[in-house]
Amino acid sequence: MIARDPSDAGAGWRRELRVTRYAICCAVVCCLVARAPGIAQAQAPAAAARLEAGKRGFLAVATVLQSPRCVNCHPAGDRPMQGDQGKPHAQNISRRTVAAGVPCTTCHQLRNSESVGVAGGPPGAPGWGLPPADQPMVFQGKSPTALCEQLRDPAQTHGKNLAALLEHVTHDPLVLWGWDPGARRTLPPLDHAAFVAAFTAWVASAGACP
Repeated sequence: MIARDPSDAGAGWRRELRVTRYAICCAVVCCLVARAPGIAQAQAPAAAARLEAGKRGFLAVATVLQSPRCVNCHPAGDRPMQGDQGKPHAQNISRRTVAAGVPCTTCHQLRNSESVGVAGGPPGAPGWGLPPADQPMVFQGKSPTALCEQLRDPAQTHGKNLAALLEHVTHDPLVLWGWDPGARRTLPPLDHAAFVAAFTAWVASAGACP
């Protein structure tokens, strides 16, 4: 009788373990492959709904961005506008004025003039000014689609991605000024909470454009 080497039994056990692991892996892969179409089909309606909600959200966002409180400082040219009628800024103010050493904050202080007892004076908020000429962030005259495509491009938003833009419109004092403009200036067509909700839906859609 020939004695069996104990190492042979160990080798056999290890072979059986490898075969068992291989069989289990194959079973798991087959299960996932079989379920994949169903998972994709289940996710498709949710993704489509999120896309459509984002497009609707941006259409609402665009009504605010192109209201006087926003568009006046996002003009198509170098001159800001003023008033609800969008008239060119008095005193022939333009980006050249700023370049000559007279920033917008010379007159536009940290608060509306009424808050310091000056009726009918300039409005004010922290950071008052035009976007720089190299990235002017034009809102005036753009279709909602063109405006959307501009905002989703960090090269045109001073490096801000969608999440950073959402943070900006939610908390930036200059943005918030639009809902507290002072005097008899009109408010944007949405309240700030509704605007942020619409913007959030747009961001959740990865910036879907209408």
